[in-house]
Amino acid sequence: MARVVLGVAGGIAAYKVCELLRLLTEAGHQVRVVPTEAALRFVGAATWEALSGAPVATDVWSDVGQVPHVRIGQQAELVLVAPATADLLARAAAGIADDLLTSTLLTARSPVLFAPAMHTEMWEHPATVANVATLRERGAIVVEPATGRLTGADSGTGRLPEPAELFTLAARVLARGDLARDLTGRRFVVTAGGTREPLDPVRFLGNRSSGKQGYAFARTAVARGATVTLVAANVGLPDPAGVRVVPVETTDQLHDATLAAATGADAVVMAAAPCDFRPAEYAPEKIAKAGAGLALALVPTVDVAAAVGAAKPRSGRLLVAFAAETVTGDAAIASARAKLASKRADLIVLNQVGDGAPGGFGSDTNAATVLGADGSTTVLSPRTKDELADAVWDLLVSRLPVA
Repeated sequence: MARVVLGVAGGIAAYKVCELLRLLTEAGHQVRVVPTEAALRFVGAATWEALSGAPVATDVWSDVGQVPHVRIGQQAELVLVAPATADLLARAAAGIADDLLTSTLLTARSPVLFAPAMHTEMWEHPATVANVATLRERGAIVVEPATGRLTGADSGTGRLPEPAELFTLAARVLARGDLARDLTGRRFVVTAGGTREPLDPVRFLGNRSSGKQGYAFARTAVARGATVTLVAANVGLPDPAGVRVVPVETTDQLHDATLAAATGADAVVMAAAPCDFRPAEYAPEKIAKAGAGLALALVPTVDVAAAVGAAKPRSGRLLVAFAAETVTGDAAIASARAKLASKRADLIVLNQVGDGAPGGFGSDTNAATVLGADGSTTVLSPRTKDELADAVWDLLVSRLPVA
């Protein structure tokens, strides 16, 4: 397991980090908590020491013989700062080393992950925006804060992501090691889930998509330093840490939200499963059950991936499409290649769905064959959906235009 430095700055969200620390230690990681003096006003040193099993100090004068202000950072395999307040981000961006945490940040050569938490006005202030940009330019991963209830009655952007999601993000960063920052400065749009087309006020036409694969794409991209907008259709999963989530329901809504978010993006990953058809007519009242049955007229929905492909600028925004097939072998490959061409995609991820498939809807694992517009074929054996997402990102990295 890894050596993790957990930096804690002085924000009310420090209490939530106790749960993050528990998750890290239960996973077997050796965690050294380095709080600021302000952080100890929210959660005391005794709590951090009891949960981590390691001593806690805030200044560089404790245990001087071990040179902690240098050694802690040098030995870390990940430095995770949560919450990262506006003050802490400013001091880190300026290279100030006036306590043990900021000194550790200067000596660390491992991936550094900041999870900001502050009031919306502070997060949106030009000074904070500039500090975040500076840290990202230097290779740090600064995740976007969540939106929700803040201190007191205030709500907005600036909430610390949930501990379980931060833990998952940290695990992905550790899994990548020094490769964790290869998407820094990139901006992606990912779609996930399955759209629903209403038939009447209580019924809809839909599919079995859980959204897990799309969420895996979003989560792994953030862990590699990217900024991600996730357009989520009817997904019952917690928001991945650091991801801006746009909820939608219908295929038309997915189309509009995806095209709006795609402006300025480096790539769009169409992992959602849109309904191919919708009822020709919507019944404003619940349709009564009839003994003779019900005949439905269906009409095609918009092909969202094709619309994104048609709107690709010449500057090279990439498109990753998906082909979920129940047929196998050459028939599946031929169908996927036809979709690759018709949607003007750069890559298409072909995966088998249905009974007996190695992955697919609702599963935590997946397998796929990735076809490229350049004629390439990459077979991805069964693995977790996070691992499959990372493998597809690897294929995409080499195709991205120079930033």
